[in-house]
Amino acid sequence: MPRPAPLLARYAEGLFWMARYLERIENLARLVDVTQTFESPGRETEAWQALIRINADEDELARRGLTATPEAVKHFYLLDHANPTGIQTSLEAARTNARTLRPLISTEMWKQINIFHREIGALTEADITGDQLSPVCARIKEGVQAHTGITEGTLFRDQGWCFYQLGRLIERADQTTRLLDIRYHLLVHGHSEERRVAELTQWNGVLRAVAGYHAFRRVGGADFGAVDVVAFLLHDTSFPRSVALCVAEIDALLTRLRSRYGLRGTVAALERVEELRAGVLGRPAARVLADGLHQFLDGVQRDLILLAGEIGTAFFRDWRPLEAASQSQSQTQTA
Repeated sequence: MPRPAPLLARYAEGLFWMARYLERIENLARLVDVTQTFESPGRETEAWQALIRINADEDELARRGLTATPEAVKHFYLLDHANPTGIQTSLEAARTNARTLRPLISTEMWKQINIFHREIGALTEADITGDQLSPVCARIKEGVQAHTGITEGTLFRDQGWCFYQLGRLIERADQTTRLLDIRYHLLVHGHSEERRVAELTQWNGVLRAVAGYHAFRRVGGADFGAVDVVAFLLHDTSFPRSVALCVAEIDALLTRLRSRYGLRGTVAALERVEELRAGVLGRPAARVLADGLHQFLDGVQRDLILLAGEIGTAFFRDWRPLEAASQSQSQTQTA
């Protein structure tokens, strides 16, 4: 067979970012949904402040003169078209990238993302009030999952597929660490039976937020604790959202780009993957908790940013590392 034609840099970049934005949308919907379940009477603001911290949006909220009330945070992430870390902006960016990718993506992919964009763009305050919030989050998650399914069944498996998957996996690993970090600090720790029951309930909420509850029940005992959930989300190579599995799949994709398509620019990224893998798998969960979970996860997030930077610098037209290091990317594409 003839060697596949090289992939244009703008297409590689568009696929990478389209996947990242859509993965981010699904994860943000999960976070909003589970945040509502973590609300405790009299401590609602504390739960929603955690969601602000996970996206590093404290300064943006302060700049607008807003406080992290439940109503303000829901509007900020679900309805605000000016919020660079919100669902509306991310979906608009995903659709913009999809438009430039029309020569590559299927008609089914293009139609689905347009319908999804129109539906979510029409959300109102009434749609996210009270009991309406969880169904809206479910619709958002299902919209992204529909995109993922259509992409799986229709996108050609060439270099473009690799860059699409790289974006999705880097974003997924990053979001798993952020959810684990914030939720761990919100958990009620203690040794009384009442606190133990509350802690187990909240860990179940963490697992449901990453769609890992049923998977964890297959490997975790009834008497599980923090170390078991942390090990599952960081190290389990059978769970799709674990950091270890994401890193392993990133390694395989970069290796494929190098061996099958002759892309030599993968060397630095592959070295970064090895460092990341050693950092994640090099310490058992009990040691991670003892040394400080927040510091460990912060280091993993920095490594993922550097990994994305290695890929972007090697293959994209205009990588902007400072923007990539924040959760407020304003990446755009031109046809």
